[in-house]
Amino acid sequence: MPPDLSIVIVSWNVRELLRRCLDSIYSPLNRREEQGERPLTTEVIVVDNASMDGSAALVAAEFPQVRLIANAENRGFTGGNNQGIAVSRGRYVMLLNPDTEVVGDALAAMVAYMDSRPEVGVLGPQLLYPDGSVQSSRRRFPTFGTALFESTWLQSWAPPGLLERYYVLDRRDDETSEVDWVMGACLVVRREVIERVGGLDEGFFMYSDEPDWCKRIKDAGWKVVYFPGARVIHHEGKSSEQVVPARHIYFQTSKVRYFRKYHGPLAAGALRFFLLALYGQQLVLEATKAVLGHKRPLRRQRVAAYWQVLRSGLK
Repeated sequence: MPPDLSIVIVSWNVRELLRRCLDSIYSPLNRREEQGERPLTTEVIVVDNASMDGSAALVAAEFPQVRLIANAENRGFTGGNNQGIAVSRGRYVMLLNPDTEVVGDALAAMVAYMDSRPEVGVLGPQLLYPDGSVQSSRRRFPTFGTALFESTWLQSWAPPGLLERYYVLDRRDDETSEVDWVMGACLVVRREVIERVGGLDEGFFMYSDEPDWCKRIKDAGWKVVYFPGARVIHHEGKSSEQVVPARHIYFQTSKVRYFRKYHGPLAAGALRFFLLALYGQQLVLEATKAVLGHKRPLRRQRVAAYWQVLRSGLK
């Protein structure tokens, strides 16, 4: 019999967070068994993307029940998750970031919800910040307008309602609802869905892969649901913050690629030009501040990061 749930965790240099993540998975499962509740059968697959902090050794030593795939090179979020999905056997597959902690019986709650609603292809729990406040994790599909403002220096200048709609702020945080896509920090996908539409698009090294996957899944006829009946703490960005220039490049390059894929080369070209112009403007601004002596180490760091983005051409 296949397990109820396969949990795929792609990890890169977050050893201590990974330990807490795995503890948060196994503690509720062990408690359910001790209390004689219906067991939730799981398998956990950790794909280590060539970490240099001993993450793979930690998993092997402290969590021998985990299936460990230790890569010799970093295959990114999409490549690593596809590796895990390929060897998984569960009725459902969960993608879970290593900088997360599962709260209580969230795993069982998500499986029960999916079991009762066969039309749902993807389920995302409510994500929380470590202080317990709600972290935005549900979205509508991006438009060209949202792409120009969201996660850029112009975000505070966005037209009224534009980003509020994108972030689904017109619905309560405690309301279970159908959405366009959910964040990849934690999402559950039905096995049948993966067999039908395939895995993540590895053309996205990281970022924009979730809206792409959810769009393909919705286009195939399944629903995507935000489910606050399950909660997961997300420490957010603990891997990507270690390489700030690469994070900028991957985020914006993936955004451009998404628009090329779904809106055509003209929209993608216009977005790419706009983003490069923004980075050029910010580079000049940071260089000017450095010349004037304002926080020079910080300004030089930013100039170097933005110069790398410009050199990449976001291609």
